[in-house]
Amino acid sequence: MSSLRLAYYELSPELLQGFRLVKQGLEKSVLGLPLIELIYLRVSQINGCSFCLNMHSKALREREESDRRLAELAGWRVSTQFSEREKAALEWAEALTYVVDSHADDAAYLPLKAHFSDQEISDLTFAIALMNGMNRLAVGMRQ
Repeated sequence: MSSLRLAYYELSPELLQGFRLVKQGLEKSVLGLPLIELIYLRVSQINGCSFCLNMHSKALREREESDRRLAELAGWRVSTQFSEREKAALEWAEALTYVVDSHADDAAYLPLKAHFSDQEISDLTFAIALMNGMNRLAVGMRQ
């Protein structure tokens, strides 16, 4: 990638602070940081954000995530490494990241109800939205 286009974090610090506040709120979520970081990593894989891929894979390794799960994350549908709960969350993450195609349909949403409370679904949706926004900043500004 080319060099940084704009130092958005310096040019719009108040706006970036809003993203940071969402991130801080998610760190307190009952979802737990391992699942949130897994979602961040999957969304970043889809969006091709190398900065975020590095940051979130490092965070997961620091939480003792296995190399095998990290290696198989892009193929989670056929992997035996992910729980049904994680798969429901990953499906929702992909549906929202590809919302132009998926329209966040019920096939992606309804499985969440078997594994997550309404609060957790809301938090998960915020995590997915946050990471998509951060990926677009980082990729768009060539961070």
